[in-house]
Amino acid sequence: MIPKEKDLRKVKRLVLTLLLTTTFFSCNSDEDDDDDIGNWVTAATFDGIARSNAASFIIGDKGYVGVGYDGDNYLNDFWEYNLEGGYWIQRANFPGEKRSAASSFAVGNYGYIGAGYNGTTEKKDFYQYDPTTNSWLQIADYGGDVRRNTVSFNSDSYGYVGCGYDGVNDKKDFWRYDPTTDSWIELFGFGGNKRRDGVTFRIQNKIYMGTGKSNGVNLRDFWSFDLNTEVWTKLRDISVNSDDDYTSEYTIIRSNAVGFALGNYGYVCLGTPNVTTWQYNPATDYWLKKTTFEAVTRQDAVALNFSDRAFVLLGRSSNLYLDDMYEFKPFAEQVDND
Repeated sequence: MIPKEKDLRKVKRLVLTLLLTTTFFSCNSDEDDDDDIGNWVTAATFDGIARSNAASFIIGDKGYVGVGYDGDNYLNDFWEYNLEGGYWIQRANFPGEKRSAASSFAVGNYGYIGAGYNGTTEKKDFYQYDPTTNSWLQIADYGGDVRRNTVSFNSDSYGYVGCGYDGVNDKKDFWRYDPTTDSWIELFGFGGNKRRDGVTFRIQNKIYMGTGKSNGVNLRDFWSFDLNTEVWTKLRDISVNSDDDYTSEYTIIRSNAVGFALGNYGYVCLGTPNVTTWQYNPATDYWLKKTTFEAVTRQDAVALNFSDRAFVLLGRSSNLYLDDMYEFKPFAEQVDND
């Protein structure tokens, strides 16, 4: 029996509906998969007191974390993370006043911690750590005013500290420290906003800086700093741009976040008010959303950013101070409870 034309049209409509439905769910599944790329893996719990606003730096295959605030007390203990063994060892205490929100960087075989807040006043004293002797040496005070909640980074030869809060005003000045002369000089040319609680990460010979707040407002400008020429360049804002569809789902603006880099990409995660994880591609100047941090959301955490591995640890969630640590694998599929 030959089907009637009306019946054939019904069959065609049914097949088309099924095809469209399949395509719809397939596309949505692909979008969900995009959000599930990147896996946060539980790592060795920090052996010290849970805290926020710690300072950290990397020397070789060792990560160092110290000072901070535990909700009741300012701290001066100092710890070393052994990347190969996956364990912590306590080292010589930081010799300055107990403090949080300090600046930190590493140049060559030495680490540096200074400035910060002792619960009463902002500080500007600085100290050098020698891991071979497990000892500290006081060096020249920070070149600018007293300061906390700065951004800090390093080249192979110098340390850099800038922005932050001096107890009265947010700041935007930058200073370079030269370990060979134990001296600071001011660098000019940054055209961005004053800020505190921003983040940086390094990709090759460029530092990328953004997020943070000033006058109580979270900032949207994003910058690169060339370590060879010491010139700042403004990049695309990290906010939604109504003229650029690619940015329509951006939720990058925040303060008190964490920044780190792996390979040719930079990452920003946690903080407030947004806690999502975003991957920055310097080749396109765009961001891609990755798997959100898979533990208690928090602010004022720190990162241990080795050459090919990155860990996020510590911080606080309201009045809960944390001592856990997680490694981020940006191109692995998300797995629960690992």
